[in-house]
Amino acid sequence: MENRPQITIDDFHKLEIKIGHILSAEKVEGADKLLKLSVDMGEEKPRQIISGISMFFPEPERLVGKRCAFAANLEPRTIRGLESQGMILAVNGGEGENTFFSLLETSEKVFPGSTVK
Repeated sequence: MENRPQITIDDFHKLEIKIGHILSAEKVEGADKLLKLSVDMGEEKPRQIISGISMFFPEPERLVGKRCAFAANLEPRTIRGLESQGMILAVNGGEGENTFFSLLETSEKVFPGSTVK
């Protein structure tokens, strides 16, 4: 595993992690790994998030209704011609039979837009 440099608490406070409610999920046409998510983060309109998690969700509609953690203040990035306005947070690791993947989910009681502190 890669060791990353230590950061200060001020660096950490720059990251805004919000809970988002996934409203829709679909495969990105012509891409094997990408899903296009529409996510309510408690803002005026939903955000579009493009994520390389398709291999873990062969039926993307199963993501609809989940409340997950997102990095909300990343600079927007264009992927396959689609703007991504954040990043879903997940845990991925292990090897062979011990490989795992898990989204960072919350209960339904947590409102979209809630900030992780």
